Amino acid sequence: MRIGVPREIKDGERRVGLTPDGALSLTRAGHEVRVEHGAGAAVGFADDAYAHAGAALGDTAAVWQCECVVKVKELQRPEYGRLARGQIVFGFAQLNRDAALLDAVLAAGIRAIGYELVEDAQGRRPLLAPMSRIAGRLAPLIGARLQGMDQGGAGVLLPGVDAVPGAAVVVLGAGDVGREAARIAARLGCRVLVFSRGRERLDALAGELAAAGTPVGAFTLAASAQRFADAVAAADVLVGAVLVPGSLSPKLVPRAMLRTMRAGSVLVDVGIDQGGIAETSRMTTLSNPTYVEEGVVHYCVANTPSLVARTATLALTDATLPYVHALAEQGAEHALEADAGLSAGVLTWDGAMVHPGLAAQRNCDPVRSPWQR
Repeated sequence: MRIGVPREIKDGERRVGLTPDGALSLTRAGHEVRVEHGAGAAVGFADDAYAHAGAALGDTAAVWQCECVVKVKELQRPEYGRLARGQIVFGFAQLNRDAALLDAVLAAGIRAIGYELVEDAQGRRPLLAPMSRIAGRLAPLIGARLQGMDQGGAGVLLPGVDAVPGAAVVVLGAGDVGREAARIAARLGCRVLVFSRGRERLDALAGELAAAGTPVGAFTLAASAQRFADAVAAADVLVGAVLVPGSLSPKLVPRAMLRTMRAGSVLVDVGIDQGGIAETSRMTTLSNPTYVEEGVVHYCVANTPSLVARTATLALTDATLPYVHALAEQGAEHALEADAGLSAGVLTWDGAMVHPGLAAQRNCDPVRSPWQR
């Protein structure tokens, strides 16, 4: 199979979909790998490294002529015209929040497989998880930076000092993002409260952190609505870490609640890819990451892991490479038939909507397993 690796063009995106080592493993397996000039340069992977791995270096057009394109972030508008019917595009898709993107993908007739929806045998999301963990670990550090008065923050030092206690950090969500955000904030010396809609993950998180000597308060939203409202009002940093794969995030923080926060407080809405958890959240970019609304500094960047793009690339490609091999060696149809978890990531196929959540947004029925025809 011909596998293309484009240079990412989303604002601030420096990750790359395949490392030179990954290219080497694919070329040794007999596949043709085309890498766009400069695709890995930002994270220290020079064109020469790809060439030594057996990959062909080419321009944008050459890469997009491949049967399978392996990338990181969702398709950008300049890439729409490069899509070809029947082409596999394997990367974070984010089709549910952008009507124009979905229209372009359907019109082009590509086979879009979203990293964020691929499952393993336990129903976990192995391609989303490493990026979620990185984003979660970064969230308190971003909050700490934005609390600086030069950034519009209230001037709170998150770890505290001497008799001054650490900052109040509220984490909304107890999945991969929430767990890591709570862990890092607790280690920094913050007073951490975690709220979640579900009990199971919340209890596991609380038990894990208590055992590590960094206890946090853990509460369900349904049973603690007033406690949650009070916690948000007192928060120095609020981390949005709710993800409903394939669907938009619920708006759990209305404008009126956000208005109760002290001026200069910070919202780091990690789940902005899915719309975010606050009524006031709107997507920002790494080149222009913040805005202030209701006196609160909002950070709503969709590709936060690109702040640490080398680590993020290594973690992501370690997870994705086995799936790229499966698609290349078995062909998409056989690979999807053999792996129900991989097939869970299929969003569109030759102009048809496959994912039920995506189809529901358009008020139509999904096409079931069209690769079996």
